[in-house]
Amino acid sequence: MAEFLLAAAAVVLAMVALGLVRILLGPSAVDRMMAAQLLGTGGIAVLLLLAQATGMSATIDVALTLALVAAFASAAFVKSAPGPDGPKAADEA
Repeated sequence: MAEFLLAAAAVVLAMVALGLVRILLGPSAVDRMMAAQLLGTGGIAVLLLLAQATGMSATIDVALTLALVAAFASAAFVKSAPGPDGPKAADEA
């Protein structure tokens, strides 16, 4: 069973690597932020799969911490994003 979990972790890690391309080449800040969220979610999945495969329970704590940081990053991005009418409308209000 451990081999299957390690293979699944490798597949998820490969998909996260493809998301890294979107971070580097994304046409907008929103695309880059969504790819960063994919990176965080994929990283959490890989850590949880590795924790289950190897029996290292400390890895679960690292995954939960990463999930918390990813949630704060999303909230900070939404808070700093301009309104629907653009950045000038948000400054004039």
